Amino acid sequence: MQIISWNVNGVRASVKKGLIDIIHDSGADIYCLQETKAQDDQVQEALAELKNFHVYSNSATKKGYSGVAIISKTEPINVTTDMGIDEHDDEGRVICAEYPDFYLINVYVPNSGAGLKRLDYRASWDEAFKSYLTDLQKVKPVIVTGDFNVAHAAIDLKNDKSNYNKTSGYTQKEIDGLDGILSIGLKDSFRELNPEEVKYSFWSTRFNARASNAGWRIDYFLVSNSIMPKVTSAFIDNETFGSDHCPLGLVLS
Repeated sequence: MQIISWNVNGVRASVKKGLIDIIHDSGADIYCLQETKAQDDQVQEALAELKNFHVYSNSATKKGYSGVAIISKTEPINVTTDMGIDEHDDEGRVICAEYPDFYLINVYVPNSGAGLKRLDYRASWDEAFKSYLTDLQKVKPVIVTGDFNVAHAAIDLKNDKSNYNKTSGYTQKEIDGLDGILSIGLKDSFRELNPEEVKYSFWSTRFNARASNAGWRIDYFLVSNSIMPKVTSAFIDNETFGSDHCPLGLVLS
């Protein structure tokens, strides 16, 4: 089974850049999108040309903002949205598909914002998401993918020293939040299989960052400890364009 995840920075814009063909050509069994920037009916309309996929989405109350979608060849047992917490559930950031052997959670974690204005909110969100995943893991293993808006370690961004505790996505509070999520029995699949590899999944649209590879690895596949032995590949696809992020993938035996 192959699962691919991509922050497309607008599903309607991405379709105009070839998203339908990219999904079909990928060979993925499941494709997860973040930052769809569309309401549920708009997601369905944008992806109407997809063949042999079921499309599920969760959109924000605010139009043109946030949003996640799961596109699956196999119909899941069940699909749920959000965490069941009013404070966190109006931005369309979480969708969960249940399969026979695992839950697949697609997430778009809140950005701490310019000037770190949302850093405290982000910390509370991380704690709530950790509790949400903990409850799911009591039932069956989880695969959690998406844009976590945090580089976990110095290897995960080009300019670590100049950004540490100054820039959204690389503060100790955000790093601690990801540590907390991993502490419930999850593995960062890419780093487990590629412990020394320097590879990024996001580049600022400023300063020609992608051309110079001044990037960040902020998109992840986290898997329950029991699933990690079944992961045969965890990759980042730097060759696919169309967003300020690139796709990443997981292959299970």
